[in-house]
Amino acid sequence: MIRKLVLALAAGGIVFTASACNTVKGLGRDIESVGEAGDKAVHK
Repeated sequence: MIRKLVLALAAGGIVFTASACNTVKGLGRDIESVGEAGDKAVHK
């Protein structure tokens, strides 16, 4: 379970850094999507 969480966070981090956000709104959406990916990984 911890391994899945770490992998989800790492994948989210890669996506987060790969996508360039020009606005605070875009940054908020990116952070939210990373959090949702972590939740999905934990609950599976």
